[in-house]
Amino acid sequence: MNYRHIYHAGNFADVLKHAVLARLVTYLGQKDKAFRVIDTHAGIGLYDLASEEAQKTGEWLEGIGRLLSEPLPAAVEPLLAPYLAAVRAVNDGDRVLRYPGSPMIVRHLLRPQDRLSALELHPDDYETLHRLFDGDFQVRVTHLDGWLSLGAHLPPKEKRGLVLVDPPFEKEGEYERLVDGLEKAHRRFPGGTYCLWYPLKRGAPIDAFYAALRESGIPKMIAVELSVRSDRETTGLSGSGLVIVNPPFTLEGELAVLLPFLKERLAQDRFAGTRVVRLAGETG
Repeated sequence: MNYRHIYHAGNFADVLKHAVLARLVTYLGQKDKAFRVIDTHAGIGLYDLASEEAQKTGEWLEGIGRLLSEPLPAAVEPLLAPYLAAVRAVNDGDRVLRYPGSPMIVRHLLRPQDRLSALELHPDDYETLHRLFDGDFQVRVTHLDGWLSLGAHLPPKEKRGLVLVDPPFEKEGEYERLVDGLEKAHRRFPGGTYCLWYPLKRGAPIDAFYAALRESGIPKMIAVELSVRSDRETTGLSGSGLVIVNPPFTLEGELAVLLPFLKERLAQDRFAGTRVVRLAGETG
């Protein structure tokens, strides 16, 4: 429990994750019936980019900073609008001083009938998150290991919803743990949408990860990846991916517009790239 997202808040991986998250939440809101979002590793919810930690790495400058540095193409602007509205809501327009984590982005997009369950294990982070949403009846903040929520909190009483799993990848075996957790959750809530984050770096077992996901038998599943640089000269993060279960039928068309733009805007060298991998079944 040493991971601190403040060092990485607003970086290129957050941009991909939160842009797609906002698309998924927006899609759920197209039907009148209420839904719930379960954020299993919620963090502190709001990050001060002027803090010593954020300034030490400056990763946000290569992420959300680049996204807002120039006007967006006409085809991209409406797709990023929900995400960027949540960013601007905690700032003064495009002058980024704070960055909203996934709980704040989701909360910005909820309708009055919708709910958010935000789980955080780290005691200090839980207290910060709890204070942030204190008195908000649409948000329940729980001090709990998010992996446990994949059993105990599913299915939600609304019977509609999205589960975001964004672990810190501090330990060995986290890719396997993602597969195991997803299988458990999907058995309890097969109709839910799932969004699982994973890192891309040198030596990451992506082929084995994909093979295990395919063997799970889950019928509708894609992977979305964005790499911003080569992994040959760094042991750090070179890209990130999202596994999405039960993706909206509109998502792949939206990704065909979003991903080329994100590659161009966020690339750090000529090896930047994107891909969408169909892991199982037809989407929609």
